[in-house]
Amino acid sequence: MFIFESSNNFNNLFAFAIRYLILSSFTQKIGERVYVGKNTTFKNIENLELGNSVSIHDGCYIDAYGGITIGDSVSIANHTSLISFEHTWENIDMPIKYNPVAKKSIFISSDVWIGSGCRILGGSFIESRVVIAAGAVSKGYIDKNSIYGGIPAKCIKKI
Repeated sequence: MFIFESSNNFNNLFAFAIRYLILSSFTQKIGERVYVGKNTTFKNIENLELGNSVSIHDGCYIDAYGGITIGDSVSIANHTSLISFEHTWENIDMPIKYNPVAKKSIFISSDVWIGSGCRILGGSFIESRVVIAAGAVSKGYIDKNSIYGGIPAKCIKKI
């Protein structure tokens, strides 16, 4: 991961190749033509699956603690977060920040475009041919052939 982090400040062919090779060594699955932009942070990548023609643009944060599956032909715009867990607060004898986290998987089907600055939260299931508008927060089921936007994300239009 040190080598991955060292390549993280550059957007050139050599840096792309290093990031791809490192990811292919640690992820559950990685397809062909996967692009990872600079300053992208990955955590718990052993629980990450990436399909073919996936692009993850600059400044994204991806934590696959609860498992993340991304299908083919998915574009994730800059500064988007995918967080596959939730904090709990049931134990009142300790501060909330020390309560355990609950794993919540994320599934993103094929042919999905996630706009800039989105938050895809644990428990999200995004069907195929979907656009998530910039700045949206997604949690739960996102129906196919649709544009979603807002906080929380709601269907804006069928496509």
